[in-house]
Amino acid sequence: MKEIDVVIGLVCHAGKVLISQRRSQDPLGGYWEFPGGKQEPGESRQQCLARELTEELAIRVRVVSALDSIEYDYAAVRVRLHPYFCDLLEGEPQPLASQRLAWVTPSEFAQYQFPPANDTLLNLLTERLAANPAKH
Repeated sequence: MKEIDVVIGLVCHAGKVLISQRRSQDPLGGYWEFPGGKQEPGESRQQCLARELTEELAIRVRVVSALDSIEYDYAAVRVRLHPYFCDLLEGEPQPLASQRLAWVTPSEFAQYQFPPANDTLLNLLTERLAANPAKH
């Protein structure tokens, strides 16, 4: 089974998290996700995150903390998600590689369709941010 490492930026501001909607022609088109992307060979996770957020959103972030990695098996691929809480340092997020962006609270996650690999992460974020929205 093919394995893919995906580094995710949980960009937080005022108790909300930035999400992006995949383009309709992309795999899982129309689904919402946390910004990030595939880790390239020889690239550290933090380098990947910085590159992806610059390419996809035209922003710079500061990594605050890492969460445990999450593995999910789709029919043809195993995905390993590596989420990082981030603070926005520079730029206004722009949907350069997606249809739309939204700042949402954890209570609003259910209004958006996320890929199944995100279920564990959504539950964790809901618990963690609901307990203390200002701290991540």
